[in-house]
Amino acid sequence: MSDLHGYYIEDLSVGQSASYAKTVTEADVILFAGITGDDNPVHINQEFAETTMFKGRIVHGIFCGGLISTVAGTRLPGPGAIYIEQSLKFKAPVRIGDTVTATVTVTEINAAKRRVHADTVCTVHGKVVVEGKATFMVDNRPAG
Repeated sequence: MSDLHGYYIEDLSVGQSASYAKTVTEADVILFAGITGDDNPVHINQEFAETTMFKGRIVHGIFCGGLISTVAGTRLPGPGAIYIEQSLKFKAPVRIGDTVTATVTVTEINAAKRRVHADTVCTVHGKVVVEGKATFMVDNRPAG
């Protein structure tokens, strides 16, 4: 793997995994709301959020999806891989100050179609907060 190209499909194996951890800050939530336009008060208004079932502000669920994308685009399969599909199940809220660890684990490789299937999970203190499945298109190693 290089800085400009991740793993080639020939380099991958079932069970291979990689992770990325990020502590979510107030600025992350505000910037994410601004970038996406999702200014749901459960994310940005403490007084409102205290009246919800969460009893306080929560991080946008799809923020964790972005952390999975970070793993896919920078670690496994890495630069050059193309995200084809992602399913997500939101299992528990993430709060400002939580450290979220996103992990991608290869579950199947279809070399003929250049597809890699993976389990994706985000955890906080070992508790699953988001889980899903992803598919990536990955290059073959160049001839020569």
